[in-house]
Amino acid sequence: MQKYWVDERTRNNCFMLFPRGLSITWSEDPRFWTWEPLKEGSSDADTDTQIEVPSLQNVCWLEIHGKLELSYLTPGVTYEVLFEVMLIDPAYGWSVPVNLQLKFPDGTIQQRKENLEEKIRMKWLELKAGEVKTQQGQKGEIEISMFEYDGGLWKRGLLIKGIKILPKQ
Repeated sequence: MQKYWVDERTRNNCFMLFPRGLSITWSEDPRFWTWEPLKEGSSDADTDTQIEVPSLQNVCWLEIHGKLELSYLTPGVTYEVLFEVMLIDPAYGWSVPVNLQLKFPDGTIQQRKENLEEKIRMKWLELKAGEVKTQQGQKGEIEISMFEYDGGLWKRGLLIKGIKILPKQ
């Protein structure tokens, strides 16, 4: 499930990949994730969309993947790819940074780490996975990931609203 809109200022395509359209390890097991309704409103939409967001109960293997066809993006525009998440209390297990990654059709990878331990709670945060710029006629899917399974820590207290793909400001 995804939302598509055109940025009124730049006339570029924009996307939001909602959680039900993502691959989230163990997301259907209520011991590890629970799903909650959320009104997804944004300044560029006239109506709120009702979506479901997963709430992390307890996992030591955090793995979230999404995909987007590159030909959907406006050619020649640099996009930021952002996970939109919120930390809610009790949040724990975040002392090991999470990995944020983009994998391109040619096998190229952009990867960065983000430490969630010090992030503000109860506020939607944008975690940048990377940037993508497409050429006219470019095809293939970009894979977008957030993961952390090397630290061995049990984690709790993360809500996932989705993945935004927006023109870079």
